[in-house]
Amino acid sequence: MISQTELLTLMADLESDRVERTIATARTFDARPCPEASLADLAIDLFLNVYRASAVAQDVVLANKRPVEEQLAALRFYDLKRDCPTHAGLLAFGKNPRHFMPGAYLQYLKLGGEHLASRVLVSREFGGNLLGLVQSLDALLDGILEARPLRVTTLRDETVWDFPRPAVREFLLNALCHRSYESSAPVRFHRFPGRIEINNPGGLYGEVSPANFPRQTDYRNPIVAEALKVLGYVNRFGRGVLDAQEALRQNGNQPAAFTFDPGAVTVSVPRSARF
Repeated sequence: MISQTELLTLMADLESDRVERTIATARTFDARPCPEASLADLAIDLFLNVYRASAVAQDVVLANKRPVEEQLAALRFYDLKRDCPTHAGLLAFGKNPRHFMPGAYLQYLKLGGEHLASRVLVSREFGGNLLGLVQSLDALLDGILEARPLRVTTLRDETVWDFPRPAVREFLLNALCHRSYESSAPVRFHRFPGRIEINNPGGLYGEVSPANFPRQTDYRNPIVAEALKVLGYVNRFGRGVLDAQEALRQNGNQPAAFTFDPGAVTVSVPRSARF
């Protein structure tokens, strides 16, 4: 029979576990540990030679003799208590993030008509860690966006794009940054003859609402956002969507339209009328 002292100790342990679980759940998803993963699931060379070189001053790097786990943990990519990477660590440096987060990839479709039921002309999937994924998307945009010269005066031509690259790239990076990685759905990038659509799982987050978007910012994945910023892919000043809209205007596209659903955000970008 359990004694009163043992019962009180057991109750205290259970309460401690409950509080710890509550604290862990309160953290954003990217900050939470992934107990199924280990240090071996991270591309350590990528962290040491690419990310750390951008995130940490060289003199600090040279003086840093800590184990790599502690260095990762200092940037919130590793959970020392559970001895495993965080979801942000897997997304940034994982050898196969999709193994732990099934929706961590992007699906690209080129369609022959203006509806999702139209014939699929091209179908591709892009996965891997954020650095490799962004590089793959840059190569994709180089291959699919079209430009032509437009006569402005008798002495000057201007290059016009069907969809301006800075705008499309910003919307794609925005989707990767703000999507819900708890969802098993991918980011969907659909190219129709007359428009591009990008759909990312996860509705508007935190303080952001349809009424204050895009001037209000909040971060579902703040560590992922910081990683993309350190790598030079995005900024964190809330200007990305506004800058993309300006790029569309200068290219002769109508403004991008956003649809906000509880479980997803979709941006639709019309083809330039000047192309």
